[in-house]
Amino acid sequence: MKLGARIFKTGVAISMALYLANLLDLPSPVFAGVAAIFAIQPSIYRSYLTLLDQIYGNLIGATIAIVFVLTLGSNYLTIGIAAILAIVVMLKLKLENTVPLTLVTIIIIMDSHSTNFLTFASLRISTVMLGIISAFIVNMIFLPPKYETRLFTSIHSVSEEVIRWIRVSIRHASDHASVKEDIDKLTEKLIKVDQWYSFYKEERSYTKKQQYAKARKLVLYRQMIATSKKSLEVLKRLNRFENELMELPEHFHMMVQERLESLASYHEQLYMKYVGKLRPEHSEGSGTDAVMRRNEVMTIFVKEINLAHEENEGEFSVYHLMHVLSAILDYEEQLEHLDLLIIAYLNYHSEEVDTGLENAI
Repeated sequence: MKLGARIFKTGVAISMALYLANLLDLPSPVFAGVAAIFAIQPSIYRSYLTLLDQIYGNLIGATIAIVFVLTLGSNYLTIGIAAILAIVVMLKLKLENTVPLTLVTIIIIMDSHSTNFLTFASLRISTVMLGIISAFIVNMIFLPPKYETRLFTSIHSVSEEVIRWIRVSIRHASDHASVKEDIDKLTEKLIKVDQWYSFYKEERSYTKKQQYAKARKLVLYRQMIATSKKSLEVLKRLNRFENELMELPEHFHMMVQERLESLASYHEQLYMKYVGKLRPEHSEGSGTDAVMRRNEVMTIFVKEINLAHEENEGEFSVYHLMHVLSAILDYEEQLEHLDLLIIAYLNYHSEEVDTGLENAI
């Protein structure tokens, strides 16, 4: 089991909430600890949004609980009805994420045996609020998350694995079932990459210069993700049409193999260029040469189609080959676009590149 910063922050938030509740002599400090559990979030921005939502939920739950106790009294039935009403209200207000804490607030307020109910309720509300605020403070000052490194590392890791499989698959050295299993795993990893991207996007920038650089980085990382997805699509096509590719004419198969090898190397070099290990002007697969190579592929492809029709070669499946070639061409275009974005970014914001990213490669 991997112990991350969020696990430690949860423990610190609980301890802090319990300590402050005892320090302020609030009754039942355990409820402050419970509230802190619900309020810990993976990013500072989400923690801020959660703080607002949890405060709204706490106040709504407290209001419903107080109204029910003052009008209908407190018993098992009224607590259940109040909980149902609170859930409906929270769903209507699109605050469904705060429902658990709202229900906790209702139960701890309505479970009152005190003659001075309003004082009791206000103390319970304050206890819950203390837990929420404690979690927010911990999230702000204790190991604030930096998601750029995690995002880049995740993208690079997925791309490296895809490229490795592409190189093996185009040589027909891979096991079909193993590749298919890894494709499913890589798809799940890309979903996680999208999550890291969302977290990084939510990180705040406090100066205009930082905001401008961050906006460019977001475009750059989005293109990195798009390129990785295209590379995975190439791998899927190679795996799906493995038998058809084995039946290609030898010279054409070698051309496709060399083209994929060139694109794989190009992809690897783009990451090295971004972290400063290659010169920005170094480009293996862009410009006029790349256009000429694409035209060469298409020219040979058309010739092979004509030959197949003339000779009636049933083994040569034009339809399936088109799927593979279209994926390769899309992948190449995404790589070239990524290259242009990296060059533009390094020309204007080279000092903004995190030096810690070099360790990811």
